[in-house]
Amino acid sequence: MKKKFQNLFYLFFPIVIGSLVGFFISPKIDYSLLEKPPLAPPKIAFPIAWSIIYLLLGISYFLYKREHDEIEVDFVYYFQLIVNLLWSFIFFVWKWRFIAILWILLLDFLVFLMIKLFYSRKKLSAYLNILYLLWIMFATYLTIGIYILN
Repeated sequence: MKKKFQNLFYLFFPIVIGSLVGFFISPKIDYSLLEKPPLAPPKIAFPIAWSIIYLLLGISYFLYKREHDEIEVDFVYYFQLIVNLLWSFIFFVWKWRFIAILWILLLDFLVFLMIKLFYSRKKLSAYLNILYLLWIMFATYLTIGIYILN
């Protein structure tokens, strides 16, 4: 029973915690009021993209944990998740747009590192996070663009 709960935790923790953060910050989101750079998607794209990304993130970690258990990988995985979740507060709640740029650059690095660590242990786990890396690189572009334009 403990193993089943643990597996469910690995699979769904990112989507549950991401949904909770989204719920709590949603009244503070001012995306529609901001000047945005070219290619900025509509507001509705974000919950769809993040739901898919968080699900893939959970699946990738679950697959990794079935065969491996290394503190370094666990640390990077949870640290990047915390950095990811805190970005929403920095950008939307506290409106520290410049700090959000630095924060998302840290996230870019951590996700790249996580993918690299996964790749050396469980390639599929790495591949499942390519969309995540691409999305946060796009989010980095949006964050910088929004800072400059506002």
